[in-house]
Amino acid sequence: MSLAERIRNLKEEIGDTAVLVAVSKTKPATLIQEAYDAGQHVFGENKVQEMVEKWEVLPKDIQWHLIGHLQTNKVKYIAPFVSMIHSVDSMKLLQEINKQGEKAGRVIPCLLQFHIAQEETKFGLSFQEAEDILQSREFVEMQHVSISGLMGMASFTDNEEQIRDEFRNLHNYFSILKSNYFKYNPDFAVLSMGMSSDYQLALEEGSTMIRVGSSLFGGR
Repeated sequence: MSLAERIRNLKEEIGDTAVLVAVSKTKPATLIQEAYDAGQHVFGENKVQEMVEKWEVLPKDIQWHLIGHLQTNKVKYIAPFVSMIHSVDSMKLLQEINKQGEKAGRVIPCLLQFHIAQEETKFGLSFQEAEDILQSREFVEMQHVSISGLMGMASFTDNEEQIRDEFRNLHNYFSILKSNYFKYNPDFAVLSMGMSSDYQLALEEGSTMIRVGSSLFGGR
C-alpha cells in the first residue's frame, strides 16, 4: 500500500473527530513531500534541529508541531514558525516560549503535557502543577502563548484497560481545566492523545488529535 493510500485510509478512519499529526521524525524531506502531495499538511517532529532543517526546504504552508521534549535554549529556533508545541511541562519553558513569541511577533499555540503513564521516563505535569501555572499572575499576563489544550502519552503496555484509564484521566483533566480556566476560550479545544499503537482507544476516549508515525511511514 502506498503512503498516499495509508494517509487516505487513516483520515477516513478518524473522520472529522480528530486532526492527524503525521510524525515525521527521522524521515527524509522527500518522504514528507510525498505525504504533503497526498494531502497531509500537519507534521510532528521530536527534535528542534531536524524540524528547522525540514522547515527550510519544504512548503511553507506545512503546520509543524513540536511533539518531543523541548529544552528552553532551543525555543528561539522554532518560535518564528512552529504551529504548535505539544510538550510544555514547566513554567520555565512557558516563560521562554512567551519571550521568544514576543521577539517573533506572534502568539504560539501550546499544549500542557501531562504525565499520565506508569513509566517514570515520560515527561509531564501533574494536575496540581498545571493548576499552579494557570493560577499564577505571570501566566495570566503572558501575551504571546495560547494554551490550546492538553497532551499525554499512555503507558507502553498491552493492557488496554490501563491505557483506556490513562486516556480517561487526561480527558477528565481537560474537562476540569476547561471548566475552571478556559470556559469562554474557544481556543482551548485540543486533546492530543493516541499514537500508532493506541490511537483507536484514544479516539474512543475523546482524543481530538492523534500523533501517528510508524503506521504511516513504517518503522525507523
